[in-house]
Amino acid sequence: MSTTAQRAFVLSVLVLLMAATRVNHFMAIPDASWAVFFIGGFYLRSWTRWAFPLLMALAIVIDILVIRSSGQQYLQHYCVSPGTWMLLPAYFSMWAGGLLLRQGYHGAQWLTLGKAALLLVAAVAVCHLFAQGGFYWSSDMVAEPTAAGWLKNYADWFVPYLRTAAIYVGLAAALQLTTEQVGKLLQARHDVLR
Repeated sequence: MSTTAQRAFVLSVLVLLMAATRVNHFMAIPDASWAVFFIGGFYLRSWTRWAFPLLMALAIVIDILVIRSSGQQYLQHYCVSPGTWMLLPAYFSMWAGGLLLRQGYHGAQWLTLGKAALLLVAAVAVCHLFAQGGFYWSSDMVAEPTAAGWLKNYADWFVPYLRTAAIYVGLAAALQLTTEQVGKLLQARHDVLR
């Protein structure tokens, strides 16, 4: 399979993953959007100019469709505020985490696992800063925003968001490791048969 075909496959999987989980914002299946952008940054580095905007547009379209299907207008929904535009830098921080992980990547190693964990925590922290801060400071749902209230809200939601992103990124990492190991086994078998 060519590199272009591999990237197209990854993009297709990420689109399906976001579509399948983002519609369930408040349901049992956790929203994979943050992880989708991190994984996208790792696999779709050379497609950033158009793959990131495509996934960003998909996230917005899904939100609009889900909100309208509940009988509400998009701009009147309690999750939508003037700070919604902060999702752009929020999601790009996840993408940037994936980009940084891809730099110098030479296959799964223990050092790479440590780098991945550190970058994921940092990306989620920055993403959460933009996404939660944009909502907290601009939404009518927060009657009297204060720095203490914002910090408490940030702290209350950080671990659940990190956990969800880590689960999906961990699954992607396991698939990456499996793919690399199978590739090595097939190459070794091919070399023996020569």
